[in-house]
Amino acid sequence: MTSEQMDMIYSNDYADFFVEYYGIESNLEKYKNNSVILINYFLAVVHLPVSEMTTDVMSRRGYQAIPLLFGLTSETSLEASGITRIRNIPNFDFRGKGVLIGIADSGIDYTNPVFQNADRTTRIEAIWDQTIISDQKQEGIEYGTEYSREQINAAIKSDDPFHIVPTKDEIGHGTMVGGIAAGNEVPEEGFYGVASDAELLVVKLKPAKMYLKEFFLIPEAAICYQENDFLFALQYLLTYAAKVNKPIVICLSCDTSQYAHDGRDITSSWLSLQASYAGAAIIIPVGNEGNARRHYYGVIKETPGYDVLELNVGVNENGFSMELWGASPNIFSIDILSPSGEYITRLDARFNETREITFIFETTVIYIHYQIVESQSGDQLILLRFSKPAMGIWKFKIYGRGIFPMNYNVWLPMNDFITPDTYFIHSDPYITLLSLSCGNIPITVTAYDTESDTLYSNAGRGYTRIDAVKPDIAAPGVNMTSPGPDHTFIQVTGTCAAAAHTAGVAAMLFEWGIVNGNYPYMSTQDMKIFMIRGARRKAEIQYPNRDWGYGILDVYNVFDSLRKGV
Repeated sequence: MTSEQMDMIYSNDYADFFVEYYGIESNLEKYKNNSVILINYFLAVVHLPVSEMTTDVMSRRGYQAIPLLFGLTSETSLEASGITRIRNIPNFDFRGKGVLIGIADSGIDYTNPVFQNADRTTRIEAIWDQTIISDQKQEGIEYGTEYSREQINAAIKSDDPFHIVPTKDEIGHGTMVGGIAAGNEVPEEGFYGVASDAELLVVKLKPAKMYLKEFFLIPEAAICYQENDFLFALQYLLTYAAKVNKPIVICLSCDTSQYAHDGRDITSSWLSLQASYAGAAIIIPVGNEGNARRHYYGVIKETPGYDVLELNVGVNENGFSMELWGASPNIFSIDILSPSGEYITRLDARFNETREITFIFETTVIYIHYQIVESQSGDQLILLRFSKPAMGIWKFKIYGRGIFPMNYNVWLPMNDFITPDTYFIHSDPYITLLSLSCGNIPITVTAYDTESDTLYSNAGRGYTRIDAVKPDIAAPGVNMTSPGPDHTFIQVTGTCAAAAHTAGVAAMLFEWGIVNGNYPYMSTQDMKIFMIRGARRKAEIQYPNRDWGYGILDVYNVFDSLRKGV
């Protein structure tokens, strides 16, 4: 890769776009004078001048060409999941030996002793830091810098470790995920990593470019990552695991509220494909949007032929996006009533059109993008981007044309991408799983409180927009002890912590099945069935359901059924 191409990857002067590849070189021919990087057999990324990112970019290129923006999904437990109990059985003391746990996140504090062996050598197989530009060409790494186990060990022994391996986890999120999944036990601190013999493979994600944050009107200070960098990270984890011939559990701790929440987007489809292969387990948290009031479910009946959506915009809201997804084959359109009473008459849907709406009494500008048939889902998308939105209640009439009654869903951005004072007046707590967690084959995890045996109140709830059963399983995720800054320990709560816990259990299952040869072709799908069969269920709840999925993770029951014969 030339220095000019490397600059395009990092520079805000260049926009990143997805291009479908499928091994067909002619699909890339028109970009031969631009920087093009293959992600996998299906997709490539092309870097074009940022001037290409115009207001009408969706009508020209389609929504699927623009990378989505991913945020962090977070905000005790071995006994609750039956781990201690199963380890008391001879030959079932599994701790993930011979298994990789892959993380694509904010990085990892490799100097923390919870990631080291007794002799102070690291249990981290490698770290790919996408943010550090390297002069050396590294195999399989298009940008950033990869640090090997040997380099990390040299750094740990040094008086100045970050001079040798300068990668850091400034946020601490990746360190939390890795610690819960695979950290060493520290009983005096009440900390017990699940798969303490597993090895970690880590990607530190590159922050999103400003042009894309500005397009989706996400606050400048918000932590977020681009979908293309995320896909490169996932491909790296899988390729590395194949190279060293080890099974890998990938714990995803980044997700988005963008897209249709149906598992048919680019990344979800690819994850389901990878999860179907033996030796790869993909674990995804549902997110923490359940009580955030950022989802609306609407039904339009033949009379009066429309539904009214009310949106409260907070006082400090500078901008945000809102996505309306209407079920095919129906066609949807909107009108707008601003807080000051200014009315924008019905805007009929037109094929791949972009409109700019301004107001007399407000400084607000709304960009409305219509996708009559969005290419991945086949359904209609209306994307609204609000710049300088006026405070107060906005009202939208959503009109439908087609087969009555017809339904539609609307989502606002996740957590730090929008202020908590912007929300739907009549919100719906269901279908609040984040987008990747709607994928068909990956294991989707919600969180519960082991003390009260109740669901974590902020956990996203199912099902998906197309009524696929999600979540799959519930795991401990409230007041969990986790590695914190400067080698301390902190209490964390959220579905990401539950997913990290589940990833450790998945490593135990891979050790039993693949490493020890008891079930050598175990895939995510197999593992999911084992977890569901062994789940603990409450007598008063009917399963599966939108809150708990198929029940509470209980690895003792899983292994008990396995040792008795599947």
